[in-house]
Amino acid sequence: MKTLVEFLEGYAAQYNNNPYMWEKVKGKYQPTTYKKTLQQVRKFAAGLMSLGVEKEDRIALLSEGRTEWVVSELGIVYTGAINVPLSIKLTPRELRFRLKHSDTGILIVSRHHRDKVMEIKKDLPGLKQIILLDEPDSYQQDEISFKKVMQLGKTYLEHHEESLNERKNSVRPDDIANISYTSGTTADPKGIMLTHRNYTANVEQALTLMNIPPHFKTLLILPLDHSFAHTAAMYSFMASGASIAMIETGNTPLETLRNIPKNIKEIQPNLLLSVPALAKNFRKNIESGIREKGPKAEKLFNYALNVAYKYNREGINKNSLDILSRLQLKLFDKILFSKIRENFGGKLEFFIGGGALLDIELQRFFYAIGMPMYQGYGLSEATPIISSNVPDHHKLGSSGKLVKMMDLKIIDDNGNELPPGKKGEIIIKGENVMKGYWKNEEATRDTIVDGWLHTGDLGYMDEDGFLYVLGRFKSLLISNDGEKYSPESIEEALADQSSVIEQALLHNNQDPYTTGLIFPNRQGLVQRLKRKGIDPTDDKAVDESLNIIQAEIDAYRKGGKYDGQFPERWLPASVGVLSEGFNEQNGLMNSTMKIVRGKINEYHQELMEYLYEPEAKSITHSKNREAVKKLLLESELSRV
Repeated sequence: MKTLVEFLEGYAAQYNNNPYMWEKVKGKYQPTTYKKTLQQVRKFAAGLMSLGVEKEDRIALLSEGRTEWVVSELGIVYTGAINVPLSIKLTPRELRFRLKHSDTGILIVSRHHRDKVMEIKKDLPGLKQIILLDEPDSYQQDEISFKKVMQLGKTYLEHHEESLNERKNSVRPDDIANISYTSGTTADPKGIMLTHRNYTANVEQALTLMNIPPHFKTLLILPLDHSFAHTAAMYSFMASGASIAMIETGNTPLETLRNIPKNIKEIQPNLLLSVPALAKNFRKNIESGIREKGPKAEKLFNYALNVAYKYNREGINKNSLDILSRLQLKLFDKILFSKIRENFGGKLEFFIGGGALLDIELQRFFYAIGMPMYQGYGLSEATPIISSNVPDHHKLGSSGKLVKMMDLKIIDDNGNELPPGKKGEIIIKGENVMKGYWKNEEATRDTIVDGWLHTGDLGYMDEDGFLYVLGRFKSLLISNDGEKYSPESIEEALADQSSVIEQALLHNNQDPYTTGLIFPNRQGLVQRLKRKGIDPTDDKAVDESLNIIQAEIDAYRKGGKYDGQFPERWLPASVGVLSEGFNEQNGLMNSTMKIVRGKINEYHQELMEYLYEPEAKSITHSKNREAVKKLLLESELSRV
């Protein structure tokens, strides 16, 4: 089955009455079978054809996850048209660029994002039709409801069913299914062209790593515009006869977020797809729940975790001969860990993590409580799955084993292949490699060379065949003697292992030493000051706050708590403390919650240059004192 049309029809026939989608209706999750899904897709596709949709027309989709999202995407590709999936986090300006650049003629949108479209519609002369997933009180001239399109489709099938069949039979494996835009780490994001065969090939590859039984369910926590959610959930679950469930959409994004724990309990998923930001929130909630039970419960929980850490090690080298620890863990599982798992529905076997690197401590934590979070690796240009840890083969800290039917090499700056253990750029070759970037031949030529996709990521293969991804190849720290180092692991450690550091970014572009930008965790800083008996409004609170931050960095130096975790030369010798963090609003973080280094360097250029002045070596320099003073003042004002 090479096309998504063949994929859908083949598995709908094979798993006819199995539930494929679950959605909350009148307070209860209701299933839609594979058979019913195909019927709805054909009806919607026929409705699009009645509106005049031709092959290769671009139709954009802007909505929260829901069954109509899946039906819309499948209906679009069923007609040979191209879906342009859009993140609900996009601003009107960002939406305008993508809709214009892709030459989108029809936009499907939910009620929560209709206003964004109204704001930019006048700038989009190519946008001819808007399909509303939710029926409004009144329509504009170019609007039509999803329900009406389905009615048009029903009529079209009664009179022109053969036309729909001819159209769907004309779809070829190399036809574009999606134009999926990059997250906006540059001014003009690139449109990734993913074909029908890219998707079906990557599903075949992904399923060489693990088996998904037909009874498996997952709750789609990740936005459906992500290629990860497409391949790992929508299509891999379809190929397995398993089912996907949608989060209950609230009236606000925060309300939707708050529905996740409740929906997890209701749907009782066997597998969840996650990203580090979600994983950290899950851990915080678990630890908060334990703390509420009192000091004794917290002490027992931490003891149980340490026993599990020592027993589990990195998974592949589990200390199975330690019978005492194994017996202890059985007891801890019964009285502690199983109770935590009940909050996740009680049937969750494991997570697959992607999107960014998962801190190994986070992996150890979830492994200990019996819900392993296996790190995977991929990128949208690879549709996206390249490797993953799975129940049968895992090594915590790595990005897992490679999918089969794909080639991978690690190369140096000159394109020479490197042996196991040597770090270089990760490049791959296979049927999952994108067709190219939409209307950007130059970027395509730079990224795909002789069939090899240059990922721009730094990594190495170990002797056991596990891939280690170390960060962005292009965001390396480069010292003045030419040595290179990826900063992500240090940045993540500073933020994850400190209660007073919220965000960190390191910089070294052939300079004498590394510098860093630190955005403090206001609440953590205030709590630390009060523990020392210092009022945050006192004059001495500013310098003391800066000394606390410096101590957190020094913990990674010789003699410190984390001595030896990183080479000292890459730790920041001077630091700029920020009064404002990196976020989507100021453009310093993209919609997938990754920092945008180029924009940060530009935004903080003056401060970063100052950090190479002699006086900046002391963390209590004037610019830092000013920033911390502002932070502490804002903290106190927020309490009033």
